[in-house]
Amino acid sequence: MPEKKKTALVTGITGQDGSYLAELLVQKGYRVVGIWRKTSAILPHNSHFLRGSIEFVYGDLLDSSSLVEVIRRDQPDELYNLAAQSYPGESWRLPIHTAEITGLGAQRIFEAVRQAKPDCKVYQASSSEMYGKVREIPQKEDTPFEPINPYAAAKLYAHSIARIMRESFNMFIACGILFNHESPRRGAHFITQKVSHGAACAKLGIRTSPVLNEEGEPMFNEGKLKIGNLEAKRDWGFAGDYVEAMWMMLQHEKPDDFVVATGQVHTVRQLCEAAFGYLGLDWKKYVEVDPRFVRPTETGPLVGDAAKAAKVLGWKPKTTFEQLVHIMVDQHLAKLR
Repeated sequence: MPEKKKTALVTGITGQDGSYLAELLVQKGYRVVGIWRKTSAILPHNSHFLRGSIEFVYGDLLDSSSLVEVIRRDQPDELYNLAAQSYPGESWRLPIHTAEITGLGAQRIFEAVRQAKPDCKVYQASSSEMYGKVREIPQKEDTPFEPINPYAAAKLYAHSIARIMRESFNMFIACGILFNHESPRRGAHFITQKVSHGAACAKLGIRTSPVLNEEGEPMFNEGKLKIGNLEAKRDWGFAGDYVEAMWMMLQHEKPDDFVVATGQVHTVRQLCEAAFGYLGLDWKKYVEVDPRFVRPTETGPLVGDAAKAAKVLGWKPKTTFEQLVHIMVDQHLAKLR
């Protein structure tokens, strides 16, 4: 008899990570079931190409019964919880919603697994934002957490509950403490997308962008890109590399926590220089700081030490910062053309 396919259940399937992870799992021969809310769109640049190769089911991290029903019916071997209100800046405007989805939503997932399929291996997407006001550089798995925005606090709650459930009920819950990871499929309001989009507009002579920012204004408006803190420091990697680490964590013999990062730090200023410079442009002519986009408190500098993931899992990033920026700029050029 042919070997039975493994079933993987993925929340946040319409997001950047969900789409890359689903692609990877399909390539590895999994039956992939994606949970999405009725209010979620199958974003053209993320998940439309997955139709036909994976199954979509309705479920909601606000509704425990819907999660239990899906898990009981599909009996997944692995579950990847990637769903979240994932904009740290937006979490100041939506703190309760962020706590419900990003924090309590994860706990509902863990409890549903415990009730309906306790031997299912679970991946929880933790975040480098949990380090907040950083205690050491670079950050490792045992670096103390000190979140400074509602999103980070919600992620830390989920991370802590994962550990508690793991130890209390002997559940297999692995947490990936992922540092910033980007791609052309990233949400439009993330800084890497804003900057790469602005660079493409400037190169093509587009004065006013059809894409709107979180204030409902053109992202590139009258030849200018308005962003927040230029000196914010981040460790940026490629999402396609990082989903491989997620999968590797669930193939390991025991559940654990792993930092996933490149180990290199860049400022938003350097991001602007790389994106506009790639197109032969001087970023200073196009970029302006707008106080509306400056966070009340700034995280970082965030830079991760992924030595444990390299040693235990054999994972290392493949894509450089410059390659990532070029991929994103090229994608925006193609779309705008």
